[in-house]
Amino acid sequence: MKESKKMMNVVYPVHSGLYLNLTNRCPCACTFCIRQKDDSVGGQASLWLDHEPTFEEVRDALLSEDLEKYSEFVFCGFGEPTEALDVLLKTAGFLKLRTKKIVRLNTNGLGNLIHKKDITPLFKGLIDSVSISLNSSDPKIYKERVRPEFGDGSYKAMLEFARNALRYVPSVSMTTVSTTITHDDEENCRKLCESLGVNYRIRNYI
Repeated sequence: MKESKKMMNVVYPVHSGLYLNLTNRCPCACTFCIRQKDDSVGGQASLWLDHEPTFEEVRDALLSEDLEKYSEFVFCGFGEPTEALDVLLKTAGFLKLRTKKIVRLNTNGLGNLIHKKDITPLFKGLIDSVSISLNSSDPKIYKERVRPEFGDGSYKAMLEFARNALRYVPSVSMTTVSTTITHDDEENCRKLCESLGVNYRIRNYI
């Protein structure tokens, strides 16, 4: 990874959405993660934070933007957003008061392991869409590619997170990254998502 000065890019635009960068903490070290080799997404300024922003800092960053010009707001940065759960929930609540746009969470699905409890009920009324990184239909491949600090229990916990999220969030999707697994594995992922009742999407490799 190239050296760069850490900055406080708490919000950043991607296409028509405004993304929120709450933390650099993550319990995974995915072999294909962009932060293994770069410090930004799509030519943005560095997404490495010099400290985790408070809710007030996130709120102020949002207030500096024209919120109505964005189609959605997405919790997704250089870390796992649920690591900063309290700020995430307060920010989602703030957005719900200010706009009717979609509020989405991109997550590795390990939030329940991080917090040692089921956090999905906290999303009710605050999060409209959750996108969970499935990464493979095979727990062994998942562990090799994602390298979660929680070890063998991570895959099962991620699937359980998806099942639970369906109770509280209107739209739940699971994703894999193109070129990182075989087409057969992608087809198995599609079938797995179908059995869970969630959407399946293949993300482009960045």
